[in-house]
Amino acid sequence: MKKKRFSEEQIIAVLEEAEAGAKVLDLCRKHGISDATFYNWKPKYAGMTVADVRRLRELEGENQRPVSRRVSERALVLEHAARALDDRSLAHRVQHRAYAQLAR
Repeated sequence: MKKKRFSEEQIIAVLEEAEAGAKVLDLCRKHGISDATFYNWKPKYAGMTVADVRRLRELEGENQRPVSRRVSERALVLEHAARALDDRSLAHRVQHRAYAQLAR
C-alpha cells in the first residue's frame, strides 16, 4: 500500500486555507500537490474538523473487521449473559428446593 504524504489533519488545514480565500493553484504549489489531488480531497474532507476525521478513521477501521468476527464477538457476549442468567435461576431453584425440603 502506498504511503500517504499528508495526514488528514494536514489535508484539512490545506482545505481551510482554500476556504479562507487562498487561490487553489497557489495552495497546490505551496504544498507540493496537484490541483487534481486538491479536488479529490475536497469532497471527502471539506467541512470536516480534525475530530470528525479521527471519528471517520475509527469507523473505517471498525468496518474493516470481518463481519463474521463481529458476529462471533457479539454471540460470545450473549452466551456469557445467558450463562449468568442460567446460573442465577439455577441458584434460585436450588434455594427454593432446599427451603421446600426444610418445610416438610
